[in-house]
Amino acid sequence: MKRYLRVLGLFWSTSLAAEMEYRVNFVLAALSSLGNLIGSLFSLFLFYRTGYTFQGWSWEETLVVLGIFTLLQGFSTTFLVPNLNRIVRQVQEGTLDFVLLKPISSQFWLSTRSVSPWGIPDLIFGFLLIGYAGVHLGISINDYMISAVPIAFGVAILYSLWFMLGATSIWFVKIFNVTEVLRGLLEAGRYPMMAYPTAYRFFFTFIVPVAFLTTVPAEAMLGRGDVGWVLGAGALAVVLFLASVGFWRFALRFYTSASS
Repeated sequence: MKRYLRVLGLFWSTSLAAEMEYRVNFVLAALSSLGNLIGSLFSLFLFYRTGYTFQGWSWEETLVVLGIFTLLQGFSTTFLVPNLNRIVRQVQEGTLDFVLLKPISSQFWLSTRSVSPWGIPDLIFGFLLIGYAGVHLGISINDYMISAVPIAFGVAILYSLWFMLGATSIWFVKIFNVTEVLRGLLEAGRYPMMAYPTAYRFFFTFIVPVAFLTTVPAEAMLGRGDVGWVLGAGALAVVLFLASVGFWRFALRFYTSASS
């Protein structure tokens, strides 16, 4: 474990040093994140300005969902995009050979090699949005701490789905747009599941588990979460993570190295 933590520190320090050579990009990323957030708030405002509410969700409660979604978006930009989207290129160019020869887990290397500071604005805006809503709703510190558990489950679910999609590049080399399809589906998480018709709620809960990423953690933060849903999120996170490990090992059986 110490060896992996030491390697992780080296990965992230060198990655951040390289990324910060282009500091203007951080300003552009912050402006882009702010623009996306304003667009999301405006779309919500169009619903709520006439007194309409999503069933059982007030304006501030919906902001909690949007805040959690923004946090996950920042997590994706910071950790997932700079790493997992590169799996396709490494398979295509044959540089995956060098990863497999290293004396550490190839999944660990592929998942943590880079970190991007361009997702930090989304993380900041997400916390600010949750904090603003929390002040108006009277959310306690205990509620925040309780919600950290399903949020962590959501992060694990998101990572596992993303990694397994990236691993399919072993068979289908040019799948650059597959992760964009996933990101598009996950956009549904910016609103509570009650905002969608029944058929869509079923799809985004049991087919593509978007509900476990934002709505379930938001309900836990608001103090009205069902323990069964939280336990379900935990079970799903464990199953999907183990599935990602097993799927990667299975996929490597079909990998033809560039040197063979």
